[in-house]
Amino acid sequence: MSNRSAMPTRIVAGTAHPGLAAAVAAALGVRPVPCEVERFPDGELRPIVHGVQGGDVYVVQPTGPAVNDHLVELLLLLDACRRGGAEIVTAVVPYFGYARQDRRDRAGQAVGARVALDALASAGADRLVVVEPHAVALEAMCPVPVEMLTAVPILADELADLTPETAVLVAPDLGAVKPAEHYARLLRRPVAVVRKTRVSGESVHAEELVGDVEGRPAVIVDDMISTGGTIEAAVRVLLDHDASPDITVAAAHGPLVPGARDRLGRLPIRCLLVTDTLPVGEARAAARLRVRSVGPLIADAIGRLHHGQSLDTLLVGG
Repeated sequence: MSNRSAMPTRIVAGTAHPGLAAAVAAALGVRPVPCEVERFPDGELRPIVHGVQGGDVYVVQPTGPAVNDHLVELLLLLDACRRGGAEIVTAVVPYFGYARQDRRDRAGQAVGARVALDALASAGADRLVVVEPHAVALEAMCPVPVEMLTAVPILADELADLTPETAVLVAPDLGAVKPAEHYARLLRRPVAVVRKTRVSGESVHAEELVGDVEGRPAVIVDDMISTGGTIEAAVRVLLDHDASPDITVAAAHGPLVPGARDRLGRLPIRCLLVTDTLPVGEARAAARLRVRSVGPLIADAIGRLHHGQSLDTLLVGG
């Protein structure tokens, strides 16, 4: 471990987001190592990785939709790298599926985050790198070190040009308060908070708003947009409190599951800003969608890890 910088840096691209892996590799001045994933007719996967022996290896694979397939592929890629002779293996998981399952709220539930983290460590990961995880508790739960990178400065830089100085930053639930405060420090704008209750995986009930939004453009900030239910509930509360119908939404991750774009399309949202932790695909065609890349952020983190440098300024809360 102490001679890590003497090892060659190797980037392994899973099939979940090869474009992001290629961008990371390009920023580092290397090429992704040859990798193929054989798929059997019944859906079984068999990855084959070449050229990782003696390397400091980074497997880039977000575990977004289809979450289970991409998670299993990641586990097999980690094992393949370890068996291929890699000296150090880091799982780079820009979007970490199962992060929302960090606790139980009733008897009989699994703690999915803990199960997934244990599996990553068992498969051969020496370290985990994630971007804006839904639960910072991942670090305490994971058997190996976790680096939690923040995408807030990247998105705040874009928001500075997109939104007027009179805008107010809105946390759509209590879990988004800390990120909203981070945006507020960077943009020098006030914060308002919506208090919500989640009814189901797709249904959210927003109950009240703390903060002054009357007549002001609002910027709703969250870590992810999946079904769009949280955003829809927040928008309704903002309009009920006479906010300007000039709303911007920013989130690190945009799973945007089926139905989400239609739901958001019915709302007075001027711009939807996300990063490319997940492939955007056909969503790029949406006129209101803007995408910022986390490729340079991840490449910076990998470069620092490789040379034994501090990541403090790149981390959540850093």
